[in-house]
Amino acid sequence: MKLKGKHALVLGGGKGIGKEIAFYLAGRGVTVAITYFDWPKESTDTRERLKKLGGGHLAVKVDLRRPAAIERMIKELGAKFTRLDILINNIERGGMPVVHGEYTSDQWDLELETTLKAKRWVFRHTLPLLKESGDGAVINVSSIAGLTGRCGPAGLIFNDGYSAANRAISLLTETWAREGAPEVRVNELMLGFFETRHARGTRGWALLSPEERRAIIGHTLLGRSGRTPDVIKAVRYLLEDGDYLTGATLRVDGGYVLGGSEVPPMPKGVP
Repeated sequence: MKLKGKHALVLGGGKGIGKEIAFYLAGRGVTVAITYFDWPKESTDTRERLKKLGGGHLAVKVDLRRPAAIERMIKELGAKFTRLDILINNIERGGMPVVHGEYTSDQWDLELETTLKAKRWVFRHTLPLLKESGDGAVINVSSIAGLTGRCGPAGLIFNDGYSAANRAISLLTETWAREGAPEVRVNELMLGFFETRHARGTRGWALLSPEERRAIIGHTLLGRSGRTPDVIKAVRYLLEDGDYLTGATLRVDGGYVLGGSEVPPMPKGVP
């Protein structure tokens, strides 16, 4: 896919990784619409920066937990953009046990509504526009929590509700790839511990003890947490170079999922 001249919707573009993806795309000649809802200071700064770029970029305040609000937003977006080529499905709550403790029933519902339900309804309402483009691409941003659950060093960071929602995203990615083909490619970007997302720069990371933080990094084969450029490189590949890739999961976690188990020396065997 050649990005210049394309139109993209980036969920959760008000801060963090969503914001960085949005500005990367804008820098590549994509007209970008971002969504935001809370985090007023960060969202205001992002909107002001986006406005300075010119070029018809949009920032839309919307509660993505409400399917009716999503439908209205997509209709308005279709009228303003006239086309949609890219969806960055990056919306989650990511409640951390170290911050929230045990989920209440309401917190569980909020997690599923934000991390899973919102993605489903956004895809449902954007699919017709993406198919019309004839060269559409969707990236479902998820977490390795869908593989690890609440176990090992990550147990203080990944809530069980968050983990369940992320495992479901993998199933939806495969289903949506079938529904979108051949006009729309749908892939999953599964992230591990990243700056501003579960690692440094988050409230939960700051609440961990030095020993707990070292345990997470020590469990990661590459010995560090992820950085924004690592995400951007993966997004660039999935959009620009992965033309024959759909229904796939690209796991960018520094080897966290594989960590914690050493390969033993090969025994000599029986002569």
